Amino acid sequence: MRYYLTGFMGSGKSYLGMLWAADNGFAFYDLDHLIEAEERMTVNDIFFKNGEAYFREKEAAVLRNTEILDNCIIACGGGTACYFDNMDWMNKNGTSIFLDETADNIYHHVINDKKPRPLLLIHSGISLKEFIQNKLAERKPFYEKASIILPASQLHRNGFSIVQKLM
Repeated sequence: MRYYLTGFMGSGKSYLGMLWAADNGFAFYDLDHLIEAEERMTVNDIFFKNGEAYFREKEAAVLRNTEILDNCIIACGGGTACYFDNMDWMNKNGTSIFLDETADNIYHHVINDKKPRPLLLIHSGISLKEFIQNKLAERKPFYEKASIILPASQLHRNGFSIVQKLM
């Protein structure tokens, strides 16, 4: 079984994915880390040296390479679902789970997170909040194509009981 976690940056895909994988004896993969290993540079460097279009093509290719993995949870980048019919591919090749989080919670997560995020480096303060609201609204129709939609804030508070029932 292959589970693809999708949702906006800061929704908890990597954090919750690692915990769920450990609790269920699954392997955990972060798609960004797989891309970084293949490219031998950080996601930020890929964005700034090669551009977002190159990154999105590489992301789609690395995503498709996950079809050889089994019994795993894969945390996808926030934009993965929105390009190259990736969401349809995830649904055909595993179970996709959208971690639905509010724009306000995402804002608080990313401003307190030490992880560099290439799309946020040019935003701060109120413009960052507006960027998150706008980008989330743009991406939500893609995320909502997921096989399962889970409220991320409830998962953070209530643990994994919902997820345990799915696996």
